Amino acid sequence: MPFTRREFTTQSVLTGAGIALTGTVAALATAPGALAAGDFARGHDDRGPGSSHEPGYGPLIADPDGLLALPAGFSYRVITHSGVTRLESGEYTPSNHDGTATFEGPRGVTLLVNNHELSGTRAGWEHPVPLTEGLVYDPVAAGGCTVVETRRDGRTAEWVGIAGTSTNCAGGASPWGTWLTCEETEDRAGKNGLLKDHGYVFEVDPYDKRANRDPRPVKAFGRFAHEAVVIDPKQGHAYLTEDAAGPNGLLYRWVPPHGFRHGRGQLRTLADDAGVLQATKCFDSNGAFVDDLSRATKIGTVYGVDWVDVPDRDAKAVSVRKQFADGQVTRARKLEGMWWGDGGAYIVSSFARAESPVQHDGQVWFYHPKRRTLTLKVLLGVNADPSKDGAFDGPDNITVSPYGGLVIAEDGNGIQHLFGATESGRTYPIARNELNIGSEQEPEYSEFTGVTFSPDGRTLYANIQTPGIMLAITGPWKRQPERP
Repeated sequence: MPFTRREFTTQSVLTGAGIALTGTVAALATAPGALAAGDFARGHDDRGPGSSHEPGYGPLIADPDGLLALPAGFSYRVITHSGVTRLESGEYTPSNHDGTATFEGPRGVTLLVNNHELSGTRAGWEHPVPLTEGLVYDPVAAGGCTVVETRRDGRTAEWVGIAGTSTNCAGGASPWGTWLTCEETEDRAGKNGLLKDHGYVFEVDPYDKRANRDPRPVKAFGRFAHEAVVIDPKQGHAYLTEDAAGPNGLLYRWVPPHGFRHGRGQLRTLADDAGVLQATKCFDSNGAFVDDLSRATKIGTVYGVDWVDVPDRDAKAVSVRKQFADGQVTRARKLEGMWWGDGGAYIVSSFARAESPVQHDGQVWFYHPKRRTLTLKVLLGVNADPSKDGAFDGPDNITVSPYGGLVIAEDGNGIQHLFGATESGRTYPIARNELNIGSEQEPEYSEFTGVTFSPDGRTLYANIQTPGIMLAITGPWKRQPERP
């Protein structure tokens, strides 16, 4: 049932200060250790470095091997490295690591499914995802996923989960223990040398290789430049982000058909037009329509959400986001990573520039499905000098930390970090990419991707996308302070 503007504005008036905020992260400032606006209102006792109130783990220490700077007491291990490590079948690990999730295996084993964001045809890449028999969707496409197995004794193994897909960017873990990999492309058969239509979501089972045979796209989820997906474990709704511009992309919801029950292999049974695919339409507490999420310039901004049906989810003639006229839906630039936690979905908008009403260097929103509200939890101002270490910009992949708050992978300009945000909104560095893929005169550092904790919370996994390196970070993790 639609959530009307009148209902939203009435509820806002009754609560006085607007609909109550939920979730774990109240705010996020640009500079490490910066305070959210609410912290100043409460007052702040600056107790100095080493105080139990200081977030994080201290300054980052340069890596003599030139790969990953970490705080004192932390260490890393390379799990896979494109062109260096090999699959069980003998081929090199594919390149361009992206979205990743972990799954608990037997006897202390951790399984990871790792996207490889390789666009176009295989001829354009030195290390595409190998074409494993029975696991190929489009034999000329370069992308796909690998499954990585890590053991307590340090041994690892890697094999193909799906091949012949394109531009596998982020995705999401399902509540039933599979990985949903997203194609960030709209290429149809015949475009860029591809033989099949692309722009879909595929399911990969890390436990059962046989379940991955004969890959079939989940066409019910629509065909567009997919970035990430999460599943509401109670209602069964899927939420999906679109990383696109001209016009800006959309946040989608898929409502399953009556009687459908999620589970292993069930997405394969869906008809191409099963359920309903919808896009967001937001309005503020005064009932005014919000055309773009960049309009929100204050932490704690709450928008009511209605959902508008998509006319043609397979985009046979017109891209899905272009099927809506101005005033019909709410857009946002660079809708990226998602993570389900705290009873809702955390959703990233990586940045906004001239194509958007208001510029910023990153937002994280929290969607509350019962209240049908979007609350702005994270807002990064435009980073004046990304070449200098210290400030953060361009959030992308995201995860909820077992130690409180969020851990975020940076895909901005200049220096790249993994950074955390406490529940009160203070930020702190966790790692810095020191692998210079540019030159001494013009250094360049690849983005971080695929940030996710092991099932037991002891290891943080993350990738350096180029050339494609998966890292396991361990150390003295601790609960972050909830208040300054």
